[in-house]
Amino acid sequence: MATKQELSIGGMTCAACSSSVEKAVNELDGIHASVNLATEKLTFEILDTSKYSVSDIEEKVKKVGYKVIHYSDQEKAEDFHIIKSKQKEKEFKILVQDLILSFFFTLPLLIISMGSMMGLTLPDSISSDTAPLNHALLQLGLCIPVIYAGRRFFISGTKTLYLLHPNMDSLVALGSGAAFLYGLYSTIMIAYGDIHLVHHLYFESAAVIISLILLGKYLEFKAKRRTSKALEKLLQLKPDSAIVFREGKLQEIALNKIVLGDLIVIKPGEKVPVDGKISKGSTSIDESMISGEPLPKDKHKGDSIIGGSINLDGSIQMIAEKVGQDTLLSQIIKLVEDAQGDKAPIAHLADKISLYFVPIVILISILSGLIWYLSGKDAEFVLSIMISVLVIACPCALGLATPTAVMVGTGKAAQMGILIRGGEALENVHKADHIVFDKTGTITKGSPVVDRIIGSDQNLLLQFAASAEINSDHPAAKAIVKEAENRGLTLLNVENFKNFPGKGINATINGHDIKIGNQYMMEGLSIPEDLNDEYQRTLGEGGSGICFIKDQIIEGFIFIKDEIKEDSKAAIEELKKSGLIISMLTGDNESSAQFIAKDLKIDHVIANVLPGEKEKEISRLQAAGHRVIFVGDGINDAPALARADTGIAIGSGSDIAIESADFILIRSSLMDVGKAIRLSYATLKTIKQNLVWAFIYNIIGIPIAAGVLYLFGGPLLNPMIAAAAMSFSSVSVVLNALRLRFFN
Repeated sequence: MATKQELSIGGMTCAACSSSVEKAVNELDGIHASVNLATEKLTFEILDTSKYSVSDIEEKVKKVGYKVIHYSDQEKAEDFHIIKSKQKEKEFKILVQDLILSFFFTLPLLIISMGSMMGLTLPDSISSDTAPLNHALLQLGLCIPVIYAGRRFFISGTKTLYLLHPNMDSLVALGSGAAFLYGLYSTIMIAYGDIHLVHHLYFESAAVIISLILLGKYLEFKAKRRTSKALEKLLQLKPDSAIVFREGKLQEIALNKIVLGDLIVIKPGEKVPVDGKISKGSTSIDESMISGEPLPKDKHKGDSIIGGSINLDGSIQMIAEKVGQDTLLSQIIKLVEDAQGDKAPIAHLADKISLYFVPIVILISILSGLIWYLSGKDAEFVLSIMISVLVIACPCALGLATPTAVMVGTGKAAQMGILIRGGEALENVHKADHIVFDKTGTITKGSPVVDRIIGSDQNLLLQFAASAEINSDHPAAKAIVKEAENRGLTLLNVENFKNFPGKGINATINGHDIKIGNQYMMEGLSIPEDLNDEYQRTLGEGGSGICFIKDQIIEGFIFIKDEIKEDSKAAIEELKKSGLIISMLTGDNESSAQFIAKDLKIDHVIANVLPGEKEKEISRLQAAGHRVIFVGDGINDAPALARADTGIAIGSGSDIAIESADFILIRSSLMDVGKAIRLSYATLKTIKQNLVWAFIYNIIGIPIAAGVLYLFGGPLLNPMIAAAAMSFSSVSVVLNALRLRFFN
């Protein structure tokens, strides 16, 4: 049976690249392959291993001009991501250096070449009128460093052109290269005395082409590299090492050396290294980074614990049951990576169209030059026509259409307290018909508070409880102490304080034996009838009941609850008016979830959902034909945020959730969900307008550059006008994008 395998591909810059690789590999009989541009991975199946091997796949990739990046077989997945991240950061640093170099020389080149048009006067020693050769040589000298800064386009573009798989880099290389060569030709002719060609130097066109495309690459790179940061931060949840019993003694070993059955010792405050079961001791485990729930879980012998969670207050021993890539945290990492890779950002739309656009433009340039040559025109005329076509068709406007709109749109969004993660969300959000909310930390505040106290004297009960709990760091204890402070209660002296991890606390206050905790503290005791009915009813409304025991008698209960945010109800009502179906997805218990859903009039509720199942629920909705927006805040929400057509993260949530989302609400207000959706509509509309303008400009400009008007007695579009028209196209796209600043 064929199994899926992966290879990391280097050198892909656009959809034309990924399409070339995919097409080439699929030409092999019995190979099913797909290329993911976002993750830069080739996934393939070899149905008949007797015919082809992985090396055959690699050779095919190399033949179309791309490279296979190898990592050691001993590398773990986490090492792979770290290595890949370091490589990307190195690439980004080189890109920034090239961008700075390019603009540093392009700006003075523009001043020298276009200064006279702006009323500037150059010194006689470099003026085009008094020293044409010096003028030309100075422009040449300024342009050469820019050509070097754009070397990536020439290397990639010429290679793919030679292999008959042209991409966007090919057109950039041809356009800027043609302008540079024409300028070089003119400089040589000026040296031989043909000084009128000083007005036919197009070095600034070559420089501007490279500088603007580098800027677009910079913006695209910044957006793409954030996807890997989510994985890096997930990896940081794992400890570097663990204390394990080996050979009859305790040893500290690396995380990747832990094997099934290892006996591991975990002290208070340490992270749980892998998935397993407690073999000795009791404690409270903070699983908020996995489950999203604010209250720690009490754990005892035989209970399961999850790698990446934090041991709060008890020293325990555990047996390793899942290690390496089998742990829940590793599975979440894989889910995030896979879900992010499934996306097709609108930023790649121009690249998809370039699959046809690039070869067509090259063909038009060659044919137009050939036709005019056969009609009897001289070589200079023909060269001017061909360069004009390439320069006017250079995809500057095409390359800027998306990043400029995204840049302005995200800037405006930031002013409104909303971060938009590039163009990923823009293609899908307007099609959404279903919005799914996480509960804890999204609809609710995510921090426990005292909701209700049951007992004959509530203040006295709270005073005793807070006096004892002041010595505990448990979140529920902090909620009790805070409630006592809010009521202005004075805390009492406490003696003989004892903490029972996973159960509660015991202390002596004013001569009374006081116990506060969960059901384990109530063993052997019965709930008085006058308390039991209200206790059971309150449990049905959600929340956690903490018992208060005085001298072995249960005198009351303190209920801890997660409060609903003030604006949740209004936000959900607004979204329902827009026609969206509203659902709530939570790892919390059914009764608590249903109570909140009823209050907020949420359409559907799915409770008791495990971390991996959240992503599956989103996939299930998508399989049913829904376009899904998911709103969440926890680490356990990261796979669902990445899988959803649009992920919206609460700004006060985990870094992992934020890195996995398309939108981040800085103010953590659900009212901003509607604003984010409306702003994305406006940004998407602007991008479409930019793309339409860029192509209409080319549809009109290319025939004129090819000499169609000249054929009927009209003007001939020389390269200078073509370059100006190209610049105007880019400026118009930027100006259109700037209109987003007036969005409200």
